[in-house]
Amino acid sequence: MAKTADVSIGRVASKPWVLATQVALIAGASLYVGVCARVSVPLPFTPVPLTLQNFGVILVGLSLGSRRGFAAMALYLAEGASGLPVFSPTGPGGIAQMLGPSGGFLLAYPLVAFVAGWIAERGERTFARAALAGTAAEILLFAAGLSWLAVLTHSLAQTVLFGLYGFLFAEIIKVLVAAALSTQLGRSFRKP
Repeated sequence: MAKTADVSIGRVASKPWVLATQVALIAGASLYVGVCARVSVPLPFTPVPLTLQNFGVILVGLSLGSRRGFAAMALYLAEGASGLPVFSPTGPGGIAQMLGPSGGFLLAYPLVAFVAGWIAERGERTFARAALAGTAAEILLFAAGLSWLAVLTHSLAQTVLFGLYGFLFAEIIKVLVAAALSTQLGRSFRKP
């Protein structure tokens, strides 16, 4: 019986190229979210910009799974904290951006990707499961982001205005598109 390579991060891979592939996937996913962050629309009523970052984070979690998604987003935060231009260009960048109004959203990204991946891994890859996973991940993301904003603003009304109302419709679209893409990607990878 031939030994098979385990492609998860938690175990040692039997072939070096498998590990290299996993590292490349994680690094590529972190850079993908950085590219998504560049698509940014500043909104006049809030210091939190509307970006494609959340879409990228959810798609990474759904596509790569819980552990690799978490690792990719932890790498993404490390890249941003070190000063690489991976965060939205509307902010100051670096650690200052992680401590600013969008900091709660940013710091939640590893857990958001983990949750999306974990739920998606728990059954057959269907659009419904991916949409459920994306929705759960978005709820976690906004709980963290709004909590951070509440600490900064000291006002529930200001928090909801800055971090929720202007984003709801866009986030629903992002979750649905990420669910559809991840489901399609999963089917593509399964084809012989």
